[in-house]
Amino acid sequence: MKSPEYEAVSKAKRQAESGNPKGAVETLESYLETDTYNIKARMQLAKTLVYDMKDLEAGILQMEIALDLEPDNTETMKALVTVLAKHKKNNKRTVEIYEKLQIASPDADLFNAYAIFLRIQMTDFKRSAEYYEKAISLNPNKPEYRQNYAVLLLKDLKDYEKAKHELEVLMKLDPKNESAKKNYELLMKKKFDSDGNLKKRSLFRR
Repeated sequence: MKSPEYEAVSKAKRQAESGNPKGAVETLESYLETDTYNIKARMQLAKTLVYDMKDLEAGILQMEIALDLEPDNTETMKALVTVLAKHKKNNKRTVEIYEKLQIASPDADLFNAYAIFLRIQMTDFKRSAEYYEKAISLNPNKPEYRQNYAVLLLKDLKDYEKAKHELEVLMKLDPKNESAKKNYELLMKKKFDSDGNLKKRSLFRR
């Protein structure tokens, strides 16, 4: 016999998928009245609110409640920080959760996501670079990390020698990456001489 939790969550998923997110919310809210501490149902409610109902604040509230119930639940933290990181007003709380996740569940994808947040929302380019490097050290063969780091180096840090290296590695990992090829060609044309040496700054301004 299937559990009441399974029945409620499954029904809510079907309702949301069939274009009835309001019904899904009602199903989950009704179930949670009888099982307040159920994390799975509450997180399903949160995701339905955020992604189907587009009610960000209500969804975040449900995720925060779930995290209060299980403070060490890394999946809840990851889901919450993914939503929070999209808006600058949540920066302080986002940093708090990322810092906790680094201790509880450090991995390359987490470091890459934190690097993106630091660059886009915090404009902390130096720390963003540090976390891209951490991601790359854990998974050096993932093109996404190399590409993200190269963009930061080119556009924000203006570290052309490091950018050249990252683009060269990226093109080896992903030979069909046309964006990497174009950026590399442009970089070599504008910032390096015919011998492959970085031009002096004074030459950049001419």
